[in-house]
Amino acid sequence: MILSQIDSLLIGGPKDFRADGTKSAMAREAVDRPVMLRKLGFEGDKVADPTVHGGVDKAVHFYPAEHYPKWIAHFAEQGMAHPLLEKAGAFGENISASGLTEDKVRIGDRFRIGKAVVEISQGRQPCWKIDHHFSVHGLSALVINTGRCGGYFRVIEGGEVAPFDRIEQIEQAPHDWTIDRVFHLLIGGGHRAPDAANALKELRDLSSLAENWRGRAAKLAP
Repeated sequence: MILSQIDSLLIGGPKDFRADGTKSAMAREAVDRPVMLRKLGFEGDKVADPTVHGGVDKAVHFYPAEHYPKWIAHFAEQGMAHPLLEKAGAFGENISASGLTEDKVRIGDRFRIGKAVVEISQGRQPCWKIDHHFSVHGLSALVINTGRCGGYFRVIEGGEVAPFDRIEQIEQAPHDWTIDRVFHLLIGGGHRAPDAANALKELRDLSSLAENWRGRAAKLAP
């Protein structure tokens, strides 16, 4: 079972993002106080485009702190030190914590965080906004290729959550569908493998997987 803690708790809302008027809530800021977590997310936290972000299955975005040194090393190889990586929140996450890497957590795993109970619902599919946020073309594709996607919690029981609260796994899903495995199959191109049909059908029927990803599995299944 996983036992960790919140390194940074981040809250934000839509801000001007591009000259054409596009907004984004990716630039969240760390808070130093408890925040109430409800079914649709943290109090005071908003998304810019509710058609693709937010909702019950995407109430809380988490990103593994272990990935930051890897991204720093990647940019160092390109001869740059990216300022966004100097602190948590570069990927728009609400929770930055260690121990929640995509190869360890399963869809349906449950955790107690502060006074709330949450459940892993899906990985985070990157889009063009990550490229624009970092001013780096192709970064979203690199996130897909590396599988460093982070993930989402749905909220099972609401409650106050504070910086440095324990993240304690209280239930492990009874299958082997980690975020990493699901992400590779649905987003990373794994569905093209000759033997992917049965796996896609299994995901289609996995009730703890977010509804939109179950729909994606159904569309990809032959």
